[in-house]
Amino acid sequence: MTPALELAGITKQFGQLLANDRINLSLGRGEVLALLGENGAGKTTLMNILFGHYVADAGSVRVFGRELPKGDPAAAIAAGIGMVHQHFTLAGNLSVLDNITIGTEPLFALRSRRSRARARLHDLARRFGLQVDLDARVADLSVGEQQRVEILKSLFREARILILDEPTAVLTPQESERLFSTLRSMTQEGLSIVFISHKLHEVITHADRVAVLRQGRLVAERPTQGASRAELAELMVGRRVLHPSRTPLPPGRTLLRLQGVSAGSTGQGGLAAVDLDLREREVLAIVGVAGNGQAALSRLLAGLSLPTAGSIEIDGHHLRRVDPSGLQQMGLAHIPEDRHKEGVVSDLQLYENAILERIRDRRFSAFGLLRPRAARAHAATLIEAFDIRGAKPTTRTRLLSGGNMQKLILGRNLIEKPRIIVASQPTRGLDEGAVAEIHRRLLEARSDDAGILLISEDLDEVFRIADRVQVIFRGRLSAPLPIEQTSEAGLGLMMAGEERHEAGTA
Repeated sequence: MTPALELAGITKQFGQLLANDRINLSLGRGEVLALLGENGAGKTTLMNILFGHYVADAGSVRVFGRELPKGDPAAAIAAGIGMVHQHFTLAGNLSVLDNITIGTEPLFALRSRRSRARARLHDLARRFGLQVDLDARVADLSVGEQQRVEILKSLFREARILILDEPTAVLTPQESERLFSTLRSMTQEGLSIVFISHKLHEVITHADRVAVLRQGRLVAERPTQGASRAELAELMVGRRVLHPSRTPLPPGRTLLRLQGVSAGSTGQGGLAAVDLDLREREVLAIVGVAGNGQAALSRLLAGLSLPTAGSIEIDGHHLRRVDPSGLQQMGLAHIPEDRHKEGVVSDLQLYENAILERIRDRRFSAFGLLRPRAARAHAATLIEAFDIRGAKPTTRTRLLSGGNMQKLILGRNLIEKPRIIVASQPTRGLDEGAVAEIHRRLLEARSDDAGILLISEDLDEVFRIADRVQVIFRGRLSAPLPIEQTSEAGLGLMMAGEERHEAGTA
């Protein structure tokens, strides 16, 4: 039988970077293929070539035996390719029905075909278990529901090959299981699926086959049956990946205390009467589905927003004023959620980003003028100490991979030995090797008496390095629980709004 998809000799180069190097890959009808690789391995480039966003320098793409024209997304959609990006491409102010049907009707049609579209969508939702209110405003939907809308949008356009980029990045464990159950039912009707993921347990459990990219080359293809997480991680990075283990430490005094803190509107991702205590030598995890107040908490503790109620104490001192410079001087370091938008200025050189938060430090500036020699020396120290690969102090920061960019942000904070570290989604979208390194650095800081507030949507990460955990839902925090007294299923239920007692292992 002709494969659903064939990629032959795909090559793509950006300047000196060879992103894809003569890649040959096929996808069977009704097959689930997982695509793995380090950050910068070429996965997204390959999928963008397939969908027509990029034009390959060499090679061809065939869908059900017919070659696709290069660089033509409309042709890819017409051939039956649907793509669900990690960050959804939906209009929040429009209804579900409008989001799905937009662009599918002739511009000058005499009458709308909404009733026919509604009937067809009801049928698709019933067949594939993708129930969603077609009249609901997308902004009012949960993250899991928005993902269903994206998948329905592809199915409505008659996709026969579905590409999903990090499909469970912001889902609860229960939502993830429902998603994969839905995807499996789709394959039974002939749909073929490619999904990119860094969660190796998902790959092993739900994919039929795995393809591994490393430095732009396809280095391995194999069935997932019988594969192990350690084996796949080693294939991705080219070496054995050792994750650090958390050892119990006696917690010290309270470093950070929030009492009754509110900020923003709880209906729009704000905080409502939050209580929190972070102690020396502990990792306190805040978990929840995106949009429940994590971003507001992170921005508040970065000094980028002000509380509307409640009090904040650092090391026993009540803060009368919350601002980035003052928090930094009190020993608080901040690792932002979005490394591209909030963590670095991508067009600056690495050494400039290395001192970005300490531009007033006399080591690096005098009388308002930068001391470039001192800044470059500082950056060279960071590059060596934090293993920022393939970079020099004068490298443009936008040329770094996601993992190396995160190491730069982590390094410029940890090298100053902060007492409090607010780490928001520190390993989102990173490969196993980069995740292991960042976890090791955070646990080292914990051993040096720092307190770490870990804001994460990744329960694997939480169970690896956290000592205690609190769930955030609609701007409110649950009471803290020792990590040993929780389970993934229980935390997932709390993240979806269930009662606190569901989090226990009993």
